Amino acid sequence: MPLTFEAGTSWDSLGLTGAETVTIDALGESLAPRQTLKAKIVYPDGETKEVPLLARIDTLDELEYFRNGGILPYVLRQLLG
Repeated sequence: MPLTFEAGTSWDSLGLTGAETVTIDALGESLAPRQTLKAKIVYPDGETKEVPLLARIDTLDELEYFRNGGILPYVLRQLLG
């Protein structure tokens, strides 16, 4: 899923190295276009941060493609359905 940080926030400003564990909630049925989500970042030393992210699913069509695993699976399901 494409996500963006809020203005002024970046991987560098958060000190991300790739060793962190990131959890993003609310990716289920309640997901909506351009929804703000929260990422919970757990650093190797145990420190945690919660960071808002903007879901860059901008339209209802894009949301359907995402829920179907991409545009090709979506089209194939439509043809078979």
